[in-house]
Amino acid sequence: MADYQPLDLSTMCNAGVSVLGEPTTQAPTGRQSLRGLPFLIGADGVSRGDKCFIALSGDSGSATIPINETARRVVFAHRLLESDVLEGAVPGGLIAEYVFHISGDDAVRVPVRERFEIGIVGDPFTGVGQPYAAVSDQNDCVLPRDGGDWSEAGRRQMEAVRGTPLGYYLWAWENPNPHRTIESVEIIPKGPRFIVAGITLGHIDEHPFVRQGRREARIVLTDPARAEAPFDLDVEVDRGVATYAHPLPVASADEFIDDSHRGWGEALNEKSSAAYVEIAATPSATVTVRQGGTEVGEVNWGDVQEKGHASTANMRVELLDRGRNWVHVTVLDDDTGRPVPCRIHFRSPEGIPYQPHGHHNHVNSNLGTWHIDVGGDVRLGQITYAYIDGKCEGWLPRGELIVDAARGFEYEPLRARLNIAPGQRELTLRLKRWTDMNAQRWYSGDSHVHFLSTQGSHLESQGEDLNIVNLLQSQWGSLFTNTEEFTGHPSVSQQGDNIVYVSQENRQHFMGHMILWGLKRPVMPWCSDGVGEAELGGTMETTMSHWADEAHAQGARVIVPHFPNPNGEPAVLIATGRVDAVEMIRHQRFNHIEYYRYLNAGYRLPLVGGTDKMSNEVPVGMYRTYAHIPDDREFSYDSWCESVAQGRTFLSGGPILRFTADGQNIGDTLQLSGAGTVEVEATAESVLPIHTLEIVQEGRVVASTEARDGARRLELKEKIKVDGHSWLAARCSGPNYYDSVPHHDVWSRGIFAHTSPIYVACGGEWQMFDEAATNYMLTLIEGGLTYIGGMAPQHIQGTVTHRHGEEDHLAFLRRPFLEARDAVQRRLAERR
Repeated sequence: MADYQPLDLSTMCNAGVSVLGEPTTQAPTGRQSLRGLPFLIGADGVSRGDKCFIALSGDSGSATIPINETARRVVFAHRLLESDVLEGAVPGGLIAEYVFHISGDDAVRVPVRERFEIGIVGDPFTGVGQPYAAVSDQNDCVLPRDGGDWSEAGRRQMEAVRGTPLGYYLWAWENPNPHRTIESVEIIPKGPRFIVAGITLGHIDEHPFVRQGRREARIVLTDPARAEAPFDLDVEVDRGVATYAHPLPVASADEFIDDSHRGWGEALNEKSSAAYVEIAATPSATVTVRQGGTEVGEVNWGDVQEKGHASTANMRVELLDRGRNWVHVTVLDDDTGRPVPCRIHFRSPEGIPYQPHGHHNHVNSNLGTWHIDVGGDVRLGQITYAYIDGKCEGWLPRGELIVDAARGFEYEPLRARLNIAPGQRELTLRLKRWTDMNAQRWYSGDSHVHFLSTQGSHLESQGEDLNIVNLLQSQWGSLFTNTEEFTGHPSVSQQGDNIVYVSQENRQHFMGHMILWGLKRPVMPWCSDGVGEAELGGTMETTMSHWADEAHAQGARVIVPHFPNPNGEPAVLIATGRVDAVEMIRHQRFNHIEYYRYLNAGYRLPLVGGTDKMSNEVPVGMYRTYAHIPDDREFSYDSWCESVAQGRTFLSGGPILRFTADGQNIGDTLQLSGAGTVEVEATAESVLPIHTLEIVQEGRVVASTEARDGARRLELKEKIKVDGHSWLAARCSGPNYYDSVPHHDVWSRGIFAHTSPIYVACGGEWQMFDEAATNYMLTLIEGGLTYIGGMAPQHIQGTVTHRHGEEDHLAFLRRPFLEARDAVQRRLAERR
């Protein structure tokens, strides 16, 4: 016997779909599966014009439906057609009596009441509301994982939608005498019109609708080819629901605990096995696993729950649910004993995430997050972390649990096994600070952040032990971001050690990008010269140099981000002294070559680090700028920016650098009477593995030390020969420096650190000159003039009044380039 048996009511049907009113097209008829249960609504193969319902009202008389079967439950698909509740009537009015005639002359009379056992089908937010004792004819379901209407892009982040009825509500009556035959059910109407669309008998001992909460299960593909294929698994459940499936990590729990990236993510498993899914279903439900739309296999959910697993030829489904507790978590600073902001990740030994309530196990379902869902969570490869203020709460699994927590680069990450006992409701963790850079007057900041809110920036930067966030409004074609956040002044935390300043990144696709720190008023236009940065079909309205002049006029600072690219105007800015610092965010040889080239040409260029954070896949401050503020200055946004402009900085993607030359510090100018030697000392310490510490002089490595297997600390002390004006810097990273160990951020950028220079002056004011670098700058300047004159899009002369107000627009654009060319040519002439 089938577990559920639909009854054929076609001989008793007296109404068609027209009785439902408009719209009538979505009410299912014929042979149907409603919530995974079989129903026959009208005759098999019924057409839309045929009679398919039993329609009743107080004026129609009763209807007796023969059954003559035993059953544990009788499930009705029915629907109320009219209601006075919206006119003020009280829900619960008697619609009908369903009288079950049981063998042995027993009869069970059951009242069917409005909004209890039966209800009006309509919008629950504008209509009568959903019934208390009945369910929709449709299951809740996940949305298409990677498709759908663009207008629903925001709603897609919900991942799932409630199953709203297409035509009916389902109500199940439980037979108190399941071993006795149900001879018939008599439907006695009591007033308003309603229909009975179908009846199904339940023969198994289960509630036909899902009552149990979702449970975790692991999917292991036993076919090696399927297991190694790129991840593309979907899980369907006929009598229940299933979440999206997600890959589980490759590393074992022991390997994860021992990994060198504690607190900083894990490599993403991009293969199809193993994976996990969460399922809520009846025991009779069928769980179907598909890969790329092709069925891999199906198992019975009751078998999985009873035996702990079920297998087919190509897969194995294992139950991993061990029970759970709602736990209140506090993370304390080990030195102060006070709650400390941080980011945190919880997982089972198998790798199933259990993030604090209000945070995501998978941000945007592990799809991309550019300008999507950018606050409160960060994903590093396999792992999503939640930013918390030191306290959080939510579900944690019973038994063994792994925590992975971190707070920037100055705290020891915590990655450890824990145990959650039945009934446990509290959990206290501790993070230990290994160095305090603020106490040494070094303050950290991210030069370059997008899309976060001001408050979100405070939360995340405090969780990363970061003092300053430069949150930048900007334009991306037709998208303007963070407009509402701009105030023209810093947002300072109550403790005073965390500052968010909303300023601006001005951008051109050819000339380059420019960060403006500390603006009091926006510098417009935010972007120019066409699509990508500015609007489609846009024109070149200004130059980066003019933007820099406007920023400096209001006391702001000018930073060239992701130096030097796009490499159109940086040479002009540097040649004319319009740059306060340059930002290095990629650990690539060319970025270093370009930076060293300008230093060798005699330009002082402080170095800063920033993330260019535009998604949840980059932690704020993963690259950061440490700036040293003198003892006689209070920490503030202005004092930090001033120290940056003075070159008292090092950028860090993990390591903490210390560097001196003859006792002079980063950013200083060491005065020598002539050629000689300089004693340098450098140390690098890091919670992430470092392999190489190097001293660079004029772009050449002149001293180094190495730990082939990686180390927490490297140091060196060397005497460096100096023949003339020079500069020295310290840097550290992975093997051979450029072969760095990557972070698990979206760009897989390297773990490295680099100081700004210590300048060495030999017999007079520091000055350097490199003819090749100078000619390189001239080439770039001439290239910019060529672009402006021959390629940059312009309005027809005489048809517009530009923001700058000058009549000759081309002369306005060319002016800083001509100024730069003259300055570089003068330097070249002076040296010849």
